Amino acid sequence: MIHEDILSYNNSKSTEDKATCDKLLEIIQKHLSDFENKVWHAHPVWFDNGNPIVGYDKLKNGVRLMFWSGASFEESELKLGSGKFKDASKTYTSVDEINASDIERWLQKSKVIQWDYKNIVKRKGVLERLK
Repeated sequence: MIHEDILSYNNSKSTEDKATCDKLLEIIQKHLSDFENKVWHAHPVWFDNGNPIVGYDKLKNGVRLMFWSGASFEESELKLGSGKFKDASKTYTSVDEINASDIERWLQKSKVIQWDYKNIVKRKGVLERLK
């Protein structure tokens, strides 16, 4: 079930950004329908047992799809994050840029390749591989 705050988030965006957010929501929900989802740190995020794995947010230059453990996916289409964490993302400026099969592959990887963000504070910023 999709959390109502995610629907509100998408509905608050401009027409083009809403279309992009809605398409990402559709693809993510198709593959992660049993996962917890909510607006977390002001944007939609999906969790596996309390561990954030994927989310999206509106940035100045488009809508960013982010995978918390994406740096370990070995996917050239995903841009690596700051290097401090294991995140990687893809930014879309139009719904037409979305390649559903790429996202579906990344979502499958997000289920089996995970770093433990849930306990990062307890471990004083140290990430450990879960799966």
